[in-house]
Amino acid sequence: MLVEKRYRENENYACLEFKGVMKETIPWLEFLADEYHCKVDKKEWRSKYNNYVVYDYEPFCSEGFEINMTLSSNSPQFLNFVKYLYDKKMSVINYLNNCIEI
Repeated sequence: MLVEKRYRENENYACLEFKGVMKETIPWLEFLADEYHCKVDKKEWRSKYNNYVVYDYEPFCSEGFEINMTLSSNSPQFLNFVKYLYDKKMSVINYLNNCIEI
């Protein structure tokens, strides 16, 4: 669950890339992006074993793929808030998973 913070600031928009997004959180992240005036620019499934295999749709067998999403917005503040909410959700999920293991 690595989130790479990468901004490309143009005169019109800023972008933020999320790497290693969990499959279960994709609908929530898309809803969050829409709610805070962000656009999903790119959603890709990248193979963990072969750098050349990249899909822009969910493959039939998505085991062994890493999901990356790129969001853009007119305002970097919206992207920062989406990233903050995403990080908080991931920390809660990690905490709960650790509680289950105990």
